[in-house]
Amino acid sequence: MLANFSHQALTDILFEQAKDFVGLYDLELGWFVHVNPAGYQLLGYPSAQALYDDPIRTIRSQQLTPEEWAELRERVLTVGHTEQEANLRRQSGETFWASMELTRVTLRDKPYFLVRLTDTNRLHAAERSLTQSVGRFEAVFAHATIGIIVCNQQGDIVLANQKAQQLFDYPTNTLVGQRIEVLVPSSISHRHEKLRASFNADPQVRAMGHNRDLQARRRDGSVFPVEISLSYFHQEEELFVVAYIIDITFKKETERELIDQRQRVERLNAELEQKVTDRTHALMSTLAQLEKRTQELGQALAAEQELGELKSRFVSMASHEFRTPLTAVLTSTALIEKYPGTDQQDKRLKHLQRIRASVNHLNDILEEFLSVGRIEEGKVEARPMEFDVAELLNETISDVQGLLKAGQIIEPQVACPTPVYLDPSLLRKVLVNLLSNGIKYSGENSVVSVQATCQPNQLMLRVQDQGVGISAEDQEHLFERFFRARNVTNVPGTGLGLYIIGKYLELMGGTVDLRSELNVGTTVTLTIPYENHSAD
Repeated sequence: MLANFSHQALTDILFEQAKDFVGLYDLELGWFVHVNPAGYQLLGYPSAQALYDDPIRTIRSQQLTPEEWAELRERVLTVGHTEQEANLRRQSGETFWASMELTRVTLRDKPYFLVRLTDTNRLHAAERSLTQSVGRFEAVFAHATIGIIVCNQQGDIVLANQKAQQLFDYPTNTLVGQRIEVLVPSSISHRHEKLRASFNADPQVRAMGHNRDLQARRRDGSVFPVEISLSYFHQEEELFVVAYIIDITFKKETERELIDQRQRVERLNAELEQKVTDRTHALMSTLAQLEKRTQELGQALAAEQELGELKSRFVSMASHEFRTPLTAVLTSTALIEKYPGTDQQDKRLKHLQRIRASVNHLNDILEEFLSVGRIEEGKVEARPMEFDVAELLNETISDVQGLLKAGQIIEPQVACPTPVYLDPSLLRKVLVNLLSNGIKYSGENSVVSVQATCQPNQLMLRVQDQGVGISAEDQEHLFERFFRARNVTNVPGTGLGLYIIGKYLELMGGTVDLRSELNVGTTVTLTIPYENHSAD
């Protein structure tokens, strides 16, 4: 491949591509006649021609005077070659250090200098940085507050700082060259070489003696407690191990003092606790008796307060609920006496109907009282049997038809294609109570809807009205005995209906969910599980 190029062409390529200053200096002209691109750029010229035309025609130097430059020329002419470090100046005035190499050459019987300049600024900067780094390292190493020892792979100490020499009581520079085992207690020195070989085989930055107390040996053979951490580095493919050593004698003494103090405190605490325990037992016994008595009194007081509250509710409700129908009976009886004539039979019948309705109302009230009594005495049990939900619902709606106000209607929806296995009597009483409430607390021309949905082994009943609704505060107490919402105190009622519903649902294993909004209405959803006996 090189055969295709002339010797001159190769020379030109090398000249042009050189990274350093390369120039041909004409001794007769006293200046350069040929300089490569890297050369004129190094001296700060925009082009080679600009360098050739420089009127000063000398390499600007901080060191070389014209006389010294002339002397240098003579030496090159005599010896043929010279090298010198020089502080040069670029055309801009900026100075830099360079290695200047001059070689005498003869071209066409004419003497020239081949000049090569290499910028050594970066080299000097690197050397200075290295010198500073080494200086900092030496300062840190020498003045470190912990002992630092460097060993080679064979266990020979190659470096030891001043603190390490103080710890082990060795004169300056006498540790270097010693075996590391001289610093290990005699009792374990025979094992240390194996441990060192193991570390060399798999070096890691780690602490020594995990969960073990370490000791080191001074020059006089005495031992002291230490903490040691290990690290390593490679230099020219050789492993070196660095040990960082801290004397923890003071720490151990402090720990022992703390242990002694803690043991003393524990003994004193134990004695004090025993005294306190003995006295506390007596107090606790007395307090337990007082607490038991207080608890009994509190329970009795709470029961008495609850009973008193129930009595007050009952008296208030009974006096109101019994007075109204009894007054109607007395009034109607007195009016009947005023219509003795046969032509006044219609008026007598009207008042007789009022009497019958009042008596029925009293009977309903008494029935609710009796139901509560039977429930609380445990005399009510669920007696499930198979029945048709649609049939039961239609019968229940017929039972409450007489309670409907003008324009009120009940809309039933049933989705129970097969019979269910529940207590029809309890379920009927629950439905009558819910439908009665929906009618009672809703206005004329309103709709009370009742939906029955049979799911696998579960009956869901939903009764929804468009009544006065119940406040969120009152909803929390609806299933308590004798409780009535504050916005319906002027409407007849015992406050036992929802309480009875809740108890009946418990007997059937069901749940009730009531949601209501004032002046919008109330929705009561019952969920009752049942057994599937359709295949029996």
